[in-house]
Amino acid sequence: MPELTPALLIATGVVVAFAAYLVMAGADFGGGVWDLFASGPRRKRQRALIADAIGPIWEANHVWLILAVVLLFVCFPSGFARLSVTLHIPLTLMLVGIVLRGSAFTFRTYDSQRDDVQRRWGMVFSWASLVTPVLLGVAAGTVAAGGIPARPSGTFAEAYVRPWLQPFPFAIGALALVLCAYLAAVYLTLETDDPDLQDDFRLRAFAAGIGVFLAAMLALFLARRYVPLVWQGLTASPWAPGYQVVVGGLALLTFTALWQRRYRLARVAAPFQAVLILSGWALCQYPYLLPPDLTIAAAAAPDTTLKLVLGALALGFVVLVPSLIYLFRVFKSRPQRA
Repeated sequence: MPELTPALLIATGVVVAFAAYLVMAGADFGGGVWDLFASGPRRKRQRALIADAIGPIWEANHVWLILAVVLLFVCFPSGFARLSVTLHIPLTLMLVGIVLRGSAFTFRTYDSQRDDVQRRWGMVFSWASLVTPVLLGVAAGTVAAGGIPARPSGTFAEAYVRPWLQPFPFAIGALALVLCAYLAAVYLTLETDDPDLQDDFRLRAFAAGIGVFLAAMLALFLARRYVPLVWQGLTASPWAPGYQVVVGGLALLTFTALWQRRYRLARVAAPFQAVLILSGWALCQYPYLLPPDLTIAAAAAPDTTLKLVLGALALGFVVLVPSLIYLFRVFKSRPQRA
């Protein structure tokens, strides 16, 4: 059992923040994916439902990404510096995608309602929603693969492109994308009382769930060759068998609930499955912040700083969590089908 040091507690807080971002903002990105692939006679109603579901709370979800970045910057400055330098290209493109997505969503809502204007903003919104989670997954995959050196060296391409332009990071990017689409489809089944729209997104949830399984298997296959730390963690560590059983059980529970149209149950099981997938990455690379050489303890700021941040986190959560719960109650309280 690892010692619960301030550095480990804050590193856990970073993982929690990323998990919250995945299950909340990730579903918003997934909504943009389904906006792009809206089809059939109900495609306009599908897009209207997605916009209605995202509209009231989508900006608030970015608080979790901001929290994770601030914690890394303040509490693990050496790790943050290495990340932001080596991954400046995908991280910058990811931030551009977040801005474009939000701007396009706003302009589509308040600009002219002519079909050509709506199509233009809709395409920007959808493609930004598709590319952004891929880039976030690429960054995570590069970290897991040990692609963040202490000092970049060589040509520009060798130092700042080659570390992330590899098969494993893009497999994780694909996994992040289908996971976001999966969460969005599951959530959207409860955002309407229309049985036809519920069935549309139920089928999309099944398809995306299969995509999650295939992307995870591809990532695991590539990990065996390129990322032994992840491969060993997921297959040979003491916690691996129980972890695999629980993740598989949650996936089966979600599919069973969708099959039986028990959408509330599916909406509970699916985010837990997503959080466990993310947690598996964190468990695999413990005690490293940036494998293979920078541990959480070595990257941590002085204990005085860490303890002050922990106190600020405790006070912040007292305000943040009730505020978010109230926000969701105000904008998401509606008659729903079980």
